[in-house]
Amino acid sequence: MRYDNFEEMLKDPKQHFSRPDEVLKTQSLSGQQKLEVLKAWQLDAEELQVATEENMGGGEPDLLDEVIAALGRLRTPD
Repeated sequence: MRYDNFEEMLKDPKQHFSRPDEVLKTQSLSGQQKLEVLKAWQLDAEELQVATEENMGGGEPDLLDEVIAALGRLRTPD
């Protein structure tokens, strides 16, 4: 996976990470960067959920619950 272009990660986190937990495991991102990537992913997932509810889904899996869980783990580390 490429982690050299943070701005590209923010535009489409799914292109750089297959699951939200991968963001948490990435050593090359700061805590703030991880938060920003997960929040961008959350926004994308929320938009996908709305589109799905309006029968306009793109066929991608809904990862909103996983993104929210990852955000929670980032905010309250073990």
